[in-house]
Amino acid sequence: MQRVARASSDPGGSIGAGLLVLLGVADTDGADEADRLAGKVARLRIFENEAGKFDRNLLDTGGSALAISQFTLIADTAKGNRPSFSHAARPEQAEPLYERFCSVLRDLGVSVEQGVFGARMRIELVNDGPVTIGLEVEPQRA
Repeated sequence: MQRVARASSDPGGSIGAGLLVLLGVADTDGADEADRLAGKVARLRIFENEAGKFDRNLLDTGGSALAISQFTLIADTAKGNRPSFSHAARPEQAEPLYERFCSVLRDLGVSVEQGVFGARMRIELVNDGPVTIGLEVEPQRA
């Protein structure tokens, strides 16, 4: 995710200040991971307070999120020069989890705009900082 002054996707939506979330869904991901990631995105303190310290989250700032599904984040580049996407979730698994992530983020009080799942999009953003944070949630073990 990237802290942005503004971001937009074509086709899709646009936001002012907030977070651009590029969401990769792996074949091992499920509803629990989508829920935990949404909570982390909403509550991660990466916005500055009056003293310039990272002490505010998306909920504190009233910022928005633009969520873009991006399977290429699950690329495996260990062998050769062509990335493998064999661990990316199939669309029938990934789309419901992407939608769930967005829904949970909204339920937490975040204004969410979305790209178009599976579409080729043009993404524009003005990175604020720049601040770019990679988040992963591991499947919980029983």
